[in-house]
Amino acid sequence: MSLDVDGIAARHYSLTRLLGWLTMVDSPVRRQPEPRDRTQLAALTAAQRSAYNNARAVWHANLGPIRTPQLLALHENLAEIVEANQQDGDLTRPAALIDAYPGLGKTTAVLDYAKLFHRQQITALGQTTAHGHRRVPIIYVALSGNTQIKGLNETICRFYGLPANGTADQLAARAVDAVLSMHTTAMIIDDVHFLDVRRSDARAMTNHLKFLSNVFPVTLIYIGVGVAARGILHEGLSPAEAHFAQISRRTTVLGLAPFLADTDQARHQWRRLLLTIEQKLVLADKHLGMLADELSDYLFARSTGHFASLMTLISRGCLRAVRSGAERLTAELMDRVRNDAAAENARLELSAAIDAGLFTTRPRATTA
Repeated sequence: MSLDVDGIAARHYSLTRLLGWLTMVDSPVRRQPEPRDRTQLAALTAAQRSAYNNARAVWHANLGPIRTPQLLALHENLAEIVEANQQDGDLTRPAALIDAYPGLGKTTAVLDYAKLFHRQQITALGQTTAHGHRRVPIIYVALSGNTQIKGLNETICRFYGLPANGTADQLAARAVDAVLSMHTTAMIIDDVHFLDVRRSDARAMTNHLKFLSNVFPVTLIYIGVGVAARGILHEGLSPAEAHFAQISRRTTVLGLAPFLADTDQARHQWRRLLLTIEQKLVLADKHLGMLADELSDYLFARSTGHFASLMTLISRGCLRAVRSGAERLTAELMDRVRNDAAAENARLELSAAIDAGLFTTRPRATTA
C-alpha cells in the first residue's frame, strides 16, 4: 500500500516579502491526503502513521478558501474597482476598503482575489515588463500599532527587497521607482484600523496615504475592523468639516457578512457550506451529514456564523479526532475543543436558544 504525502508540509513564508508573496501565488494547489479506512490505517507502520497524520493536520489547517456567497460577492466588487482603474498616471485611482467584523475571513478573501489577479496579469502581460523588470502586479503590507510614515515606506521597500535606509522622503522615492518599474497595479494595506485619527501622528499617516494614492499609480486596498466607525474615512475632521475629507470621496467601502440563519435561504447557505467542508475532511469514519445534519446547530452556536471561528474549530476538532482515534467529529468530542474567546463568549446565549427550540440552522426543506 503506497503512502504519498509529498508536498503536504506546511509552507513557511511571509507575505510582506516579495519572495513570500510569489511563493503564495505560484504554489501548486495543495493535494488532499488519500482517505483511508480503519483497516488501512491499522496496516500503516508507526512512521507511516505519523507522516499520514501530520499530512492530515496540515491539510485540515489549510482548508479553503471556500467559495462562499460572501467571498464571491467580495471578489466581484473588488474586480469591478481594481480592473476598472485603468486611469493614466496623472489621475488618482479610487481605493477600496474592506471593513467588517473580525473573524469573517476578510484578509483570506482579499488574498484569494489578489492571487487570481496576479496570475491573470502575468498570463496576459508576461513575467517581465518591456524594460526587463520582474512584473509584480500586487504588493501586500500590514500596519502595526505604531507604524509611522517612515516605517510604512520602509515596509514597502522591504517587500521589494530594496534597501530600507534613508529618510522618509528617500524611502518614498525608492518605493515609487519600484512600483513604476515593476508595474504594480494594486497595494493591499492590512490592519488599517490601527490608525487612531485622534492622534496627530495618525492624522499625518492618513495624509501620507493620500500622498501614496497621488504618486503611486495603484489601487489601494485597505483591510480593517471598524474603520468607518473610527473616523479614518473622515480623516479625524469634525462632523461639520467631514465633507472636506478626500479619503471618503476616493474610497469605496465593501463589507463581508457573517453567516446567518434568520431565513430559509440563509439556512440553506449554511448547510451548503458544511457539506462543502465535509467533503474536504480526511477522517476514516467521516460520513455524509456528519456536519450538515448532526452538527449544524452545534457548529453555528460554537462559531456564531463567523467563518474563521468555524474553520479554527473544525481544524482543531479534526486534530483531536485523529489523535484520539475517534476519526469523526461529534458534539461530545468537539466539546473538548476550545475556540477563540469571542466565539466562546457568544456561545452560551445561542446554545440556550437552540436548546429551547427558539433557534435552528436547519432549513425547512433539506436538500444536499
